[in-house]
Amino acid sequence: MSDGLVQSARAAASNAHAPYSRFGVGAAVLLDDGSVVTGCNFENASYGLSLCAEIVALATLNAQGKLRQIREIAIVGGRLDKRAISGSTPVRPCGRCRQVMTEAAQLALRDIIVHCASADLSVVEKFWLSDLLPLPFGPSDMGLVQDD
Repeated sequence: MSDGLVQSARAAASNAHAPYSRFGVGAAVLLDDGSVVTGCNFENASYGLSLCAEIVALATLNAQGKLRQIREIAIVGGRLDKRAISGSTPVRPCGRCRQVMTEAAQLALRDIIVHCASADLSVVEKFWLSDLLPLPFGPSDMGLVQDD
């Protein structure tokens, strides 16, 4: 499924609202039932209010009541030109996104796989979230992770 997940993230990146950076990022999240939810970055003129693709995808999951169903996430990004992305360097999640992914992973009671890919898909890296954010602070540290 990782190839399809990465392709879904790449497709989502073409919908990015990135008029300032011209850098489109797409994210695709694989759920327990095999379905995929996507998101893309959404910039704002004030910059600080911009949303990363991973945040958009995870917020969508949360709105659907599916945050605890996360299994894997793929992230693809690159230079945006006429609704297409280009580039050969893989995009990795920022610190904020790693923290938010940790929240979802801890609520799901599992480590998740994170696929980081270049826009041209020539490079696809695979990480465990726990390797990208070692020693995280999350809901388990607050005693909030439990089987409902």
